[in-house]
Amino acid sequence: MKPFIPDSLPLANINWEAHVNSIGKAQAALARYDGMLQSIVNPGLLLAPLTTQEAVLSSRIEGTQATLMEVFEFEAHPKEKLSPEKRADIQEILNYRNAINFAVTKLQTHPLTINVIKEIHAILMDSVRGRNKAPGEFRKIQNYIGAQGAGIEQALYIPPSPEQVMPGMGNLETYIHTDEKDSLVQLAIVKAQFEIIHPFLDGNGRIGRILIPLFLYHKQMLASPMFYLSYYLENHRELYYEKLRGITSKGDWNGWIAFFLQAIIEQAEMNINKAKQIQDLYDKLKLQIPHITNSKYSIQATDALFLKPLFSSTDFINTSGIPYRSALRVLSILKEKNILKTVSEMKGSKAESIVLESLLEIVG
Repeated sequence: MKPFIPDSLPLANINWEAHVNSIGKAQAALARYDGMLQSIVNPGLLLAPLTTQEAVLSSRIEGTQATLMEVFEFEAHPKEKLSPEKRADIQEILNYRNAINFAVTKLQTHPLTINVIKEIHAILMDSVRGRNKAPGEFRKIQNYIGAQGAGIEQALYIPPSPEQVMPGMGNLETYIHTDEKDSLVQLAIVKAQFEIIHPFLDGNGRIGRILIPLFLYHKQMLASPMFYLSYYLENHRELYYEKLRGITSKGDWNGWIAFFLQAIIEQAEMNINKAKQIQDLYDKLKLQIPHITNSKYSIQATDALFLKPLFSSTDFINTSGIPYRSALRVLSILKEKNILKTVSEMKGSKAESIVLESLLEIVG
């Protein structure tokens, strides 16, 4: 098997007629989701747990095993003893979230470019497995995809040669900034082409998935770059990889585009449902917590719960900015009224763990 030579973009063989129905449904579903985003006063706060869940799911596709609860537990008690493997998994997830948050801020003042993608990659690979694989730099050696331990002779796929990486990424960047007939089809092509080029030595799959909300924001299809597809891709993993392989094995771009549009349709509906449930829960607690606590810090408390739905008492004080005694009083009342639940009691120097279970049930 020789290194793959990617198609130059834009593609000449898209069967637009075959995709018309799916394009319409995907655009409508995404527009409804964007309408929901715009109705949320602070989507970055309310949907923060969904960003962490996206980091968990996208990293799981690449082999990490940590759960959403384990990530929140780690953040509440970062000094707690964990196995090296579990700590490494969680750090990869936190890096993924940090990379998303960095990209969201960056795109407010910069276009989506090769250099931005490199910066995102450097954050993703910082101090984790793969940190010795040129974080933030395109590869200068040949890589390949195959079974663990298999040599290049047994590779399932060999990406373009190192000499083709920069021309391929330059062509991709130019394509990102052109106007295709439909932006969602263009996104499908951008994501697949990035993974076909496989420009980094590690982390290509995760960067490819991060590009999805960034592209939608760049094309002004979303008011906030918060559209995560990893839940769908994780639940259709075999088909996901089969459709990507179909491009490199038989040039079946249309099969991939059809799969991707269906993913957008189904994930958008799911995202709308989750976002609405989170908004409804926030609205309910925004009225309930002031009433039952009679505290001038009730809004700060409510916001802190949505930013970190599983936390230590110390973490809550730091996140909310509420004075120590007032924070403990609020927590005590919310536990007494069963709005919050104790996960683990205080033990030695380890603070109590507390959860807003109703929010985690929505996110999980």
